[in-house]
Amino acid sequence: MSKVFFIADTHFSEDKIIEYENRPFSSPEEMNESIITNWNKTVSPDDTVWHLGDFGADGHEQDFLNRLNGKIILVKGNHDNKSNEYYRLAGFDEVYDLPVLFNNFFILSHEPIYVNTNMPYANIFGHVHANPMFKDFSEHHFCACVERTNYAPVSMEQIIAKKF
Repeated sequence: MSKVFFIADTHFSEDKIIEYENRPFSSPEEMNESIITNWNKTVSPDDTVWHLGDFGADGHEQDFLNRLNGKIILVKGNHDNKSNEYYRLAGFDEVYDLPVLFNNFFILSHEPIYVNTNMPYANIFGHVHANPMFKDFSEHHFCACVERTNYAPVSMEQIIAKKF
């Protein structure tokens, strides 16, 4: 049975992200290989992965997508500045500019969206990386940034078990 996973802010091949976010890698190549290995250990080819923005890859998205398991859907982040058609041609199965409502409850977005316990929604997001201000932002939020998911996609079951 196929599963659904979430990940954000891979920033493939971006050397500055290692410094900015104190990632435990000595080079972009080491970071790329670690994320790809972790991804493929976690995700099967039949699974779906929602990438919640800032994929990275500096024009080589297709090279990375060809190495990653699963059907991959992109909710664009602030660094994903090419056209939706560009990203589809690179290999994403679908691309969205705006947040997406998933399973009538989860708002999938790059940046965190305001929701609270009185609302009938929860938000799965990226963008904030390891910023401690967002660690316990709300029990209706889940950050899927790689810095918080051990550089691997996290399953819907894991999110539900952890948060809801």
